[in-house]
Amino acid sequence: MPSRHELRQLIRQRRQQLSTIQQQQAAHQLAERFCGLSFLPDCQHIALYLSNDGELDTWPLIHALWQRGKQLYLPLLHPFTSGHLIFQYFQANTPMRANRFGIPEPDWSCPDVRPVAQLDLICTPLVAFDALGNRLGMGGGFYDRTLAHYPTQNSDDQSNHKRPKLIGLAHSCQQVAAVPSEPWDVPLPAICTPDAIFLR
Repeated sequence: MPSRHELRQLIRQRRQQLSTIQQQQAAHQLAERFCGLSFLPDCQHIALYLSNDGELDTWPLIHALWQRGKQLYLPLLHPFTSGHLIFQYFQANTPMRANRFGIPEPDWSCPDVRPVAQLDLICTPLVAFDALGNRLGMGGGFYDRTLAHYPTQNSDDQSNHKRPKLIGLAHSCQQVAAVPSEPWDVPLPAICTPDAIFLR
């Protein structure tokens, strides 16, 4: 089995080799498949992300969800807690800036931040995944650290606390036989690709 570093390089190269037409087709197919999710009508506050480094383009999905009246949120690097994310309300006219990784994120506005526990659904990026929901990210651990503090709707916690659903978004070519996992990894209960939805 390749190491996490080797797997990360391999799959990043694989998705970066997709043509512009393949990227566009995949993005629209994923948006259509995502909007058919059975639990989507119950999700009003949804966190997404803007694509980077060959990730599947989320703009068609963003527009499709806006058309359905959903309220969307984007991640930004936590201004006070290093290595964590916060999620901020996002509209077409939201002021944006590049973070230290060169990724666009909303200008921080405290009144527009929504706590993780008050989100209905969080869409996460990933580099590679397997059919068991194991996710390999870019290596920064931002989502793992942020979500580790919150039980999710697939957890064994039987309390009545509000919990967000989690779903990973990816190209079909990012699926691998097995992702080497670490104790701090947060497996995903669902992953959506242009061709399939994986549930565990």
